[in-house]
Amino acid sequence: MRNPVRLLSLRLRLLLITAALLLAGLSLASAVVTDQVQRYQLNRLDTELRSLTTLLAQAPVLGPDVPDPASLAMFDPALDLIGTPYLAFLDAGGAVARGVHSSRLDEAALPTGDVLRGIRTDGTATNLAAADGSRWRAVARSTAARDGTVVAAAPLAEIHALVVRLRATTVISGAALLVLLTAAGWFALGQGLRPLRRIEHTAAAIASGDLSRRVPAVAAPGTEIGHLATSLNVMLGQLERAFAARAASEARMRTFVSDASHELRTPLFVIKGSAQLYRMGGLAERADVDEAMHRIDREATRLTALTEDLLLLAQFDAASEGHLDRAPMDLRTLATDARDDLRALDPSRALELTGPGGSGSPGPAPVHADEDRLRQIVANLVGNAAAHTPPGTPVRIGVGTAGGRAVLEVADEGPGMTADHADRVFDRFYRTDRSRTRSGAANAGLGLAIARSLARAHDGDVELETALGEGSCFRLTLPLLPRGGRA
Repeated sequence: MRNPVRLLSLRLRLLLITAALLLAGLSLASAVVTDQVQRYQLNRLDTELRSLTTLLAQAPVLGPDVPDPASLAMFDPALDLIGTPYLAFLDAGGAVARGVHSSRLDEAALPTGDVLRGIRTDGTATNLAAADGSRWRAVARSTAARDGTVVAAAPLAEIHALVVRLRATTVISGAALLVLLTAAGWFALGQGLRPLRRIEHTAAAIASGDLSRRVPAVAAPGTEIGHLATSLNVMLGQLERAFAARAASEARMRTFVSDASHELRTPLFVIKGSAQLYRMGGLAERADVDEAMHRIDREATRLTALTEDLLLLAQFDAASEGHLDRAPMDLRTLATDARDDLRALDPSRALELTGPGGSGSPGPAPVHADEDRLRQIVANLVGNAAAHTPPGTPVRIGVGTAGGRAVLEVADEGPGMTADHADRVFDRFYRTDRSRTRSGAANAGLGLAIARSLARAHDGDVELETALGEGSCFRLTLPLLPRGGRA
């Protein structure tokens, strides 16, 4: 069963909580004020009664030897004035010897002698009950000249009426204040929750597919809603980047699958076509058969190399570190071998072996790496320089340390590349010249992708500096061998 409170809106729940707290506060304040007023009135009445009994206990006015009760009529206005409508003198036996009361009071409503005898004579105020059920407040003291007691009493009806009026006033004013503040709170909460509604609208727009939406600056940055808006914007930015990265990854995957299928389909078609031509008897001459077998062998070799390259990339995408056989070595060995390999490929080229950036002589570059994999990287870089520059183009191979890392670079003075080509040259199956003859796996657009994957598996990278008409410089950077290692 669902909690009915959760079915209410946040605005209504906050309003109910606020109203409940306000009602509790008003009730407590009303109770405290009423109690304090009642205590004040009782203390004031007790003070008047004590003062009067103390005075009368020293005077003979209410003694039993005063013969004419009519002479006490002068007390009637005074009794109303001092707020003590009933004065009584009790003899030694506790009987009421004399009694004076305001003309406004009926004798039947006065406390009886039995009740008056029970009052302590030390000036302590005592609550009494009259015969008609009314409540009185009385103080008694022993007289100084005679063996008797003076009692001053006053009804509590006026104090009770005052307390009742005060309670009624506080209830009515509290109810009106509660209604007024509840209405004001309803509108105030509506204004305060307006930023949350704007956040809700933004979230709804994002849920409908608009990932570029952001929560507007609905509140000051230091407030709770401001912090919420900032956190949501950070989260939305991360979500947008994640979705963009996923879309880009899916696009790259589709392109990769399409290019891989195309690259695999071409040699397969050549092999299948040659086999079908042989089966159909189209290769009558021995030379034709030899040529067909040569094409099949060439395409099979290309297919094998392409498959191995794809498998290598898949392995390093899954777990690069597990496929490395690291050992201390120096990149100068690879640089020297690369120079010899390039000289064998094109003896007409001017080759130079320098330090990083072309300055100085080759320097030591100790690393802890898999030598076979690094040779594959350098072979790809050298093969790229040989394949994409005109014959005879000068090439420089630099090796050493720079910026706290080991560096090996292959720079040529060829035609260079545009910024668009440079940004995509490490993508798989990307070729700057799509019309180039695909004579081997290296021309399938995987060489540089493999080189970068292998470099990053060594915690390094392959970088490119190029400009159209200014040549290209591919730079392999790797962490230096820690001190104590030997290359």
